[in-house]
Amino acid sequence: MTPHRPRVTGDREDEILEATVRVLADVGYDRLTMDQVAAEAHASKATLYRRWDDKASLVVDAVSRAKGLPEAAPPDTGSLRGDLLAVFCGPAGVTQRLPMSVQAGLLTALHTDTALSAVWRERFLAPRMAVATDIFRRARDRGEVAPDADLDVLQTVLPSMCAFRQTVLGHDVDVEFVASVVDTVVLPAARPPAPPTSATPTPATSTPGTSPPATPAPTPRTPTPEPSKDNT
Repeated sequence: MTPHRPRVTGDREDEILEATVRVLADVGYDRLTMDQVAAEAHASKATLYRRWDDKASLVVDAVSRAKGLPEAAPPDTGSLRGDLLAVFCGPAGVTQRLPMSVQAGLLTALHTDTALSAVWRERFLAPRMAVATDIFRRARDRGEVAPDADLDVLQTVLPSMCAFRQTVLGHDVDVEFVASVVDTVVLPAARPPAPPTSATPTPATSTPGTSPPATPAPTPRTPTPEPSKDNT
């Protein structure tokens, strides 16, 4: 039986995670080692291994903490727009930016390191996607989202556009950008189609102050002359 390892908690854990982000920004994921993090955090490598199995789990926890941890219960503002703004612009939202060197190093490593990719999906993506799923399901129950809408697609639109703006274009993601994406992309795509309206003929009306067009008088028929008869 594997003995239980004591956990690193509280301020000491925060110090190690902050040190991990600094080392990650300095050398990137591929070159980061547990020894470097231990030295940066003024801790022993054994202390790190009491809490994290490997550098993948350490880095994901550090990045997740730096970005902000999602709330256990997503906010319920009563509208899809309000919920999305509350989550994506809140303390754990996409407006909380990591250094570009950290983001660039992670993007590359996520495509090449299977261990990091697996931990990333489990510890970073899964809790955030669960919050988004709850938000869109509630909106669908309120009638704000079409019953047949693909929630898996809808809930990835906003974070994908924010990530592209940050990592590819190099622009900040602020409240105004998030609100613009919600209003011009997400809500129109999620909205149920308008019910069809029955087409009824509209009676012709005359413009006020004018007389209705007169009905043309029938053309008089010219009588056909009878043939003349010769008197004999």
